[in-house]
Amino acid sequence: MATSRTRGQPVLILGAGRGGTAMLEMFLDDELVRVVGIADKDPDAPAFALAREYGIPVHLDPEEALRACRKFERCIVYNLTHDDSLTAIAHQVLGYPAATAGPEAKLIWQMVTNLKRVKTELESSQRQLKAIFDHAMDGIITIDESGAIQGFNPAAESIFGYTQAEVLRKPLDLLLPATHQADRTAPLQRFLARHDPADARAAQLLAVRKGGDAFPIELSVSEMALEGRRYFIGIARDITERKQTEERIERMAHHDFLTGLANRALFRDRLEQSIAQAARQGTRLAVLFLDLDGFKNVNDAIGHEAGDTLLCDVAARLRRIVRAADSVARIGGDEFTFILGNLRERTDAERVARKIVQAIAEPFEISGKFWSVGASIGIATYPDDAQDYESLVKAADAAMYQSKRSGKSTYTFFDSGACK
Repeated sequence: MATSRTRGQPVLILGAGRGGTAMLEMFLDDELVRVVGIADKDPDAPAFALAREYGIPVHLDPEEALRACRKFERCIVYNLTHDDSLTAIAHQVLGYPAATAGPEAKLIWQMVTNLKRVKTELESSQRQLKAIFDHAMDGIITIDESGAIQGFNPAAESIFGYTQAEVLRKPLDLLLPATHQADRTAPLQRFLARHDPADARAAQLLAVRKGGDAFPIELSVSEMALEGRRYFIGIARDITERKQTEERIERMAHHDFLTGLANRALFRDRLEQSIAQAARQGTRLAVLFLDLDGFKNVNDAIGHEAGDTLLCDVAARLRRIVRAADSVARIGGDEFTFILGNLRERTDAERVARKIVQAIAEPFEISGKFWSVGASIGIATYPDDAQDYESLVKAADAAMYQSKRSGKSTYTFFDSGACK
């Protein structure tokens, strides 16, 4: 009888119970094996339904199945029944020792069952890992040792605006601004170069979305080995909102809530830095202390809400007068202070003070009416009048009261004799 060659090794399974089912399931996934039939005397044997689904012939008569197997070259028979006589029958029908039975078949059945269990557990683990990868809120990016992107989860797609297909096998530089790409001292670049986890553990850096917008991220990178190759796993988190919140908190801590000007704490910090810089460079700076004239009367007349509006309008005028390099602060009530740096002469501070007095003297329109206030200003200079924060502010404050005593709406330089 002519025999036919088939794709994969021909296999006949005798027994369609649990063992036969497990073996059939394993062989269905193996391209090296082709199941050419399965036999069992029980028409309701569990493996029959699976065999029919895949077009595999089923037999209720094992001898009939053995005869059908003769048309395949060197068909292997697995006897998973309890009838050891089928092994001898297989030898007789096929003409060669083709059947595995008894303890050998039992061992094979146990091996197949264990393999099926391990496969099921592995598939379950893979599904869990994929679910974690797909549903993680943070972006997960897999990078090979050349810096090419090998994995990009849905969260990363949402963060960066690229689909996985658009970034796979592309260089990681695609997600970084040009300045960061060239900066070999950046945490991520140091990590890729030296593979030191300390270089890229929760590092904060700028990233770039698909549209070109830069935004801050927190990135943690770890290394792993897979099949002899090294990969890096990057966990990226968009921290735009966190940064904005931090900036708001920082601003609230250092700026006046009403006018947006620097508050007393920020003014002190800036003045101390300005003094240190002036000392290093041998330059002069001035501190101006301003108190509004007549503000209480206007505030009482128009109410506190309108008074707040007046203070905001005053702050706006002051901003327009001082240079970008100078500072203006509201340190409380209707008191404002200034730092004027890099002065060549005392007259430089005098010109600014004159402009402030003139600007504040212009009436303010509030709720359809015009209201007038004035500005009394005291001026103290470093290093002429004082050399530290406390002394400079105290001297400027004393000079301001001298302006009040001189008729208000004017400016006065500190004079240790006159201000006693």
